Amino acid sequence: MAENSYTYSNQDVGQGRGVYISTYGCQMNVNDSDRMYALLEMQNFTPVQTPEEASLILVNSCSIREKAVHKVYSEVGTFRKLKEKNPDLKIGVGGCVGQQEKDNLIKNQPMIDFVFGTDQIDNLPNLVAEAYTQKGKIVSAKFEHRAPYHVETLVKNPGVATFVNIAKGCDNFCTFCVVPYTRGREKSRPHQHILTDIRHLIKRGVKEVTLLGQNVNSYNDEHGTDFADLMAKVALETDIERIRFTTSHPKDFNQKLADTMARHNDKIMEYVHLPFQSGSTRILERMNRNYTREQYLEKIEMLKRSIPNLVLSTDIIVGFPGETEEDFMDTVNLVKEARFETIFAFKYSPRPFTKAAKFEDQVDEDVKTERLNRLFDEHDKMAFELVKAYEGQVMKILVEKTDREFGKVQGRSTSNKLVHFMGSPDLIGKTVDVKITKAFPAVFRGELVQ
Repeated sequence: MAENSYTYSNQDVGQGRGVYISTYGCQMNVNDSDRMYALLEMQNFTPVQTPEEASLILVNSCSIREKAVHKVYSEVGTFRKLKEKNPDLKIGVGGCVGQQEKDNLIKNQPMIDFVFGTDQIDNLPNLVAEAYTQKGKIVSAKFEHRAPYHVETLVKNPGVATFVNIAKGCDNFCTFCVVPYTRGREKSRPHQHILTDIRHLIKRGVKEVTLLGQNVNSYNDEHGTDFADLMAKVALETDIERIRFTTSHPKDFNQKLADTMARHNDKIMEYVHLPFQSGSTRILERMNRNYTREQYLEKIEMLKRSIPNLVLSTDIIVGFPGETEEDFMDTVNLVKEARFETIFAFKYSPRPFTKAAKFEDQVDEDVKTERLNRLFDEHDKMAFELVKAYEGQVMKILVEKTDREFGKVQGRSTSNKLVHFMGSPDLIGKTVDVKITKAFPAVFRGELVQ
């Protein structure tokens, strides 16, 4: 396993101090926060549950939508009183907002001590050491474009199911998306490193991994291993019980990958998250998505032929610049035609650096809101009908944790359905048969089959 290139100048930076990380955004951010905690624990910081207990607060932020950026400024503002009570408190902002805003954060929020970009996570111990020993603010947001993506998966408590980063960055430059500017260009980890990480996680009790990347199925490492090859290697060369992945790009989802999923369906789950963003070919072209409505639907048909029990979810943007009522109805009709059991839909939000932010035909906010609500209403009708078919079925559930209600546990089916049922904590980590008694779009309830 290759080590990162950073050396840490002070191995006891933390001196037992508490560290609190506020995380929001995609699964990649969640995974990054796990890495931050692990790196800082090596420097003798102690994770705490609330900002009030902390001597170091990190905000690991998302910038995919405008509201998320505003949330960073708002949240940092709430730490003012903590800083007044404890002058030793250090506040850092990372993630995509840290990468995107850089100097603006330091300028506009005097309480922030340091800002670090998405390529500087492994340098975090050094940045924190500087924050405690030097006067002045620190900004470290340089992209390491030429450095290979050689990292080790660092998760303190991976639990039953966890994430494994296999790639980062994106080369697609969709006109609405800030990711290429906040995460950099695409890089893939060597497949041997990924396999080693998964084997180590298995020894720690992990039963399921989700392979992560901004555009996960464009994975291609320095040895020529593509994503389908990697999936096959994980299935054949490790003892992991379940394999998932997110997020896929339709243009990179090919027959080879579908065949690999079908061939290894004992381990690779039949759930696919495949964002289509808009059902209008005209809007897709303006988005620079590199496929048409017809080509997307052909991918869906190909997947359904290869994986008969396929379960689909998707991402949708409503109110993209220039979207007409006809374009919007193309989106609604595509949702119905593909029969997505789950959708994640959002109003278009202009982001800095992106081409779409400069388009002059922006859609009014009230029109976006009305269309989004209409889309959810249309999907809800279909979703309730689709999940009714699960009632009475017996599903294989990997039990992940205890439920909030006494005597209950929860886990996920192979189709990624969250299921709650009566059971004891000793079931955690086991795969059990559960009969579904009630199915809702977001959650199922069931009974353990003895």
